[in-house]
Amino acid sequence: MAFVQNITKNISGDRNIWLIFGFLCLASMLAVYSSAGIMEYRSGGVGVGYHIIKHLLIIICGGFIVYVVHQLPHKFFSAIAPTFLLISMILLIFTMAFGVEINDAKRWISVPFIGLTFQTSDLAKVAIVLFLARNISSKQSSIKNFNTFAVPMLLPILGVCLLIAPSDLSSAMILFATCLIMLFVGRIKTQYIFMVLFAGAIGLALLILVGYAFPELTRFDTWMSRISDFMTGADSRDNIQAKIAIAQGGWFGTGPGNSMQRNFIAYPYADFIFAIICEEYGVIGAVLILAIYLMLLFRCTKLLTRSKKTFGAVLAFGLCLNIVLQAMANLAVSVHLVPATGLTLPMISMGGSSLLFTSLQFGIILSVSRDVEKNGFHVKSEKNESDD
Repeated sequence: MAFVQNITKNISGDRNIWLIFGFLCLASMLAVYSSAGIMEYRSGGVGVGYHIIKHLLIIICGGFIVYVVHQLPHKFFSAIAPTFLLISMILLIFTMAFGVEINDAKRWISVPFIGLTFQTSDLAKVAIVLFLARNISSKQSSIKNFNTFAVPMLLPILGVCLLIAPSDLSSAMILFATCLIMLFVGRIKTQYIFMVLFAGAIGLALLILVGYAFPELTRFDTWMSRISDFMTGADSRDNIQAKIAIAQGGWFGTGPGNSMQRNFIAYPYADFIFAIICEEYGVIGAVLILAIYLMLLFRCTKLLTRSKKTFGAVLAFGLCLNIVLQAMANLAVSVHLVPATGLTLPMISMGGSSLLFTSLQFGIILSVSRDVEKNGFHVKSEKNESDD
């Protein structure tokens, strides 16, 4: 009991973000509970409890990561940003050459001795946001021309996105959009932001050309197939079943564990988990999930205006964008507003590395929030303060 009280006493930062994290963990457990039966059937009968307990342990690990990381000063993340980015890029290159291929995509590497796999792109997403926030805060005033801008900002953005794109184009595009918004929020000159956008368009065009000429190097055929199906209205089986699930949910849903369409969707616990939530919890549940992500964006935007340090402000906002933009993309796929992407719903979809790295992002956001509260920087006084 004393142990729990000690942990509770040491929890700091924005309480609303803590509540958001807790709610998403609860929603994730309920969603996995709904999918455990079909996972048990497809995995050859390992037992429903296995999947639930495994996911619960991952969530507990995620909560531990948030608790430990949120107590670190956010300046620590500025110090490790260059090394962190270098390691992530090396791992991305290693993944392209020797990664584990799952579902026709080479995105994972296996951790030696323990046999677990993780997506190196999840690590790279955090690394580039840390690095970009560091450079926006420390080198903004020194950027005078293309040469001084390209090395600290343009090249790392393009490098990471192009390393991720061949096996996970949707994640690369979400990350690229996050970086662009961070540059805008960091008050980088508009001409430089357009320069990044233009360079990104050229990089995408070259990637498509390489994919067309050498399909084995990218997932070009999958990209074209998904775009073609979306444009022509030729829904895939999962899209059709997702629409049925949403329609059956009505206003209040069929209730926890009562989804029927989970039996017909390939990954009801991952890509199309929002459709299952709509079926079981109806419009009310779907709107609540959307509102939670928007609340996270609102709280982090508030941090952006309250933080006394440019690095902390841009860092928290960039990580928040990483989470929220991916969530919006997943929701859009479930209701068929955009082509299928393969992106999971952050903190809700079942997954190991994605959930743990999302927890890491929550921990860093709360670290910034903790420092803001520690410095006593309140809304009433921020008019008299200026950014570094």
